[in-house]
Amino acid sequence: MKIKARLESIPGGMMVVPLLLAATINTFFPELLRIGNFTEALFVNGASTLIALFLLCTGAQINMRMVGVSLGKGATLLATKWVVGAIFGLLAYMFMGENGLWLGLAPVAIIAAMTNSNGGLYMAIVGQYGGKDDKAAYSLLALNDGPFLTMVALSIFGAMGFVDGMFSVVSFVSVLLPIVIGMILGNLDGDMRDFLDQGSSMLIPFFAFALGMGIDFGKIIEGGLAGIMLGLATVFITGTAGYFVFKALGWNPIPGAAEGSTAGNAVATPAAIAAASAGFAANSDLATVQVAASVVTSAILLPLYIGFLVKRLEKKGFDFAKSNGKAV
Repeated sequence: MKIKARLESIPGGMMVVPLLLAATINTFFPELLRIGNFTEALFVNGASTLIALFLLCTGAQINMRMVGVSLGKGATLLATKWVVGAIFGLLAYMFMGENGLWLGLAPVAIIAAMTNSNGGLYMAIVGQYGGKDDKAAYSLLALNDGPFLTMVALSIFGAMGFVDGMFSVVSFVSVLLPIVIGMILGNLDGDMRDFLDQGSSMLIPFFAFALGMGIDFGKIIEGGLAGIMLGLATVFITGTAGYFVFKALGWNPIPGAAEGSTAGNAVATPAAIAAASAGFAANSDLATVQVAASVVTSAILLPLYIGFLVKRLEKKGFDFAKSNGKAV
């Protein structure tokens, strides 16, 4: 059976399928895997440990020696993505109802989905339509993997009085330390970076399954449509913002639009945030499902949107082969 190939044929399948499978089991057969020992430790209670290990492996992929190669483009993409996501997150906190939702969306889900991007999808797009400097920019863009930028936004909102849950210094360190340790290991030894890179992909379906075992199917139904809306907003708002910012700076705008997606690893962010501060735990499960829906929606829609933008540029005489990633 080609299980891996079939999962990979589904956008975000390595994360979404285990998550939904576990949520189904938890809804209809909640005690099936709650039998103690290793089974329950891995498949039910293992999310926090697996996410921590995933963050360590992800941190190892941040190559600090290459940050300066395309610092301008990477910093611009990172800032644009974060500012847009943070603004919409702030609006959600300002106008959310008593249930802690805005337009059916959990504010944490909005920030997690809109500030995080699918690195593989970005590299695939710039590999075809960008230049070497656009590809090298990913060494800095890797900083938006994981919960760090979401925590920064939430801490700012807390200081502004819009958020009740805040993070202590210890809470910040406790979430970021695995990333920092991974970063140190990966930059000290390239072989360690390659070794840990294998773990970052392998862990996704396992922590996704464990997260799913904490989700009721009713919440998946509740969060599905809103999550699709979140995916649409991620593509058309963050992607379009990146497009016009790059265009305004005289760069090939397609790499700017290529950031308009949500990465599969963003599904772990609500749980990581809730673990760092109980004030964000109320809608953590719902936020997880909504981020998962955004992952799938943006993975399907962004390539189509990029195709539209590319045709639009070509009609105006833009030559991607000759430009090598720079505007002409």
